[in-house]
Amino acid sequence: MTVSSIEFRSAVPADAAAIKDIVHAAYAKWVPVIGREPLPMRADYDKALDEHHFELAIELGRVVGLIETMAHEDHIWIENIAVVPEAQGRGIGRLLLDSAERQAIEAGRWELRLLTNGAFEANVLLYRKHGYVVDREEPFMNGTTVYMSKRLAT
Repeated sequence: MTVSSIEFRSAVPADAAAIKDIVHAAYAKWVPVIGREPLPMRADYDKALDEHHFELAIELGRVVGLIETMAHEDHIWIENIAVVPEAQGRGIGRLLLDSAERQAIEAGRWELRLLTNGAFEANVLLYRKHGYVVDREEPFMNGTTVYMSKRLAT
């Protein structure tokens, strides 16, 4: 499949189980790297769906990826981005980040922010390739949290 076969839609409460499954599948590879489940694997997605916006990537009727965002006064916070392992490496993550940029512009926000675990080198690289810069790094649970942001053209 190509990324042109991907459709997008906003999540609804009935998507909570699928979101949890995608997050668990996407983050499972990081458990041996950091020695614990990453925090998104522990989240309550029923509650998150009430409080955050989720954009789902759909391929042939199946949810293959998601981006979870929160609008703040001066930026859009990307809480989570996940793509099922069998669909990774095909540009779906990039499309989800593009979706967040469109959401930010539509909301009159000119910056996106996120954080990731420094041990997730592939994620840091993906964000850098997409124009994000490292704002700071902080120790967290025997590792490093990397805070990143991207300014959008006004």
